[in-house]
Amino acid sequence: MVYTSIDNDKIKNIKKLNIKKNRDNEGLFLIEGDHLVKEAYKNGLLQTLIVREDEAFKLDVPTITCSSKVMKYISELDNPKSVMGICKKREFTGIGKHILALDGIQDPGNLGTIIRSAVAFDVDTILLSKDTVDLYNSKVVRATQGMLFHVNTLVCDLKEVLKDINYPKYATKVDGGKSLKDIKIKDGYVIVMGNEGNGVSKEIMDMCDEYLYIDMNKSCESLNVAVATSIILYKINKED
Repeated sequence: MVYTSIDNDKIKNIKKLNIKKNRDNEGLFLIEGDHLVKEAYKNGLLQTLIVREDEAFKLDVPTITCSSKVMKYISELDNPKSVMGICKKREFTGIGKHILALDGIQDPGNLGTIIRSAVAFDVDTILLSKDTVDLYNSKVVRATQGMLFHVNTLVCDLKEVLKDINYPKYATKVDGGKSLKDIKIKDGYVIVMGNEGNGVSKEIMDMCDEYLYIDMNKSCESLNVAVATSIILYKINKED
């Protein structure tokens, strides 16, 4: 069967997953492109495969075949992919010892890039404050390049969760911090990164054990939060 009408209830329900409230209610989200679909499938999170009627892509999961018109209706892209998928959200399995806490990150591209770097440099837990951009926003999902399927992630009241974590907590702070090159992190840790404009909130900053900054050319006032996070995680990873 090929779905050809955008008025079909099943198609309308899929389209609704582009809205955060519906993703939260259903515990599902949409992905686009064969790379993301393959990553979701490898991690056991692909619930339904959606393919355009002229697409030969196949996986061993329930499959919906749609016309180009329907694929365009479902998609949030200007040029829809021929392969999409409906995924289950990964279940949180507990806090590890290499923890990245994100306090109010707003830009989807930044969050996606941070997640990719977190996986690359062996972070096992990402904590997201409730005011951080939605993890399953389509722009975030695309920016992760499938790495969101590889790391344990929790949206939470950051203050409440951090107070029960006994590993040293490090927050970025331009004034009054210690140079990253002088920070020695050997075992468990929490790295706290803050909002693009305002940095780490004061209440979270006050919970941290030490502050750090990245040495750089004085002509550059600051780094993009995703770039800064990647540098910090790389440095920590190389010390282990």
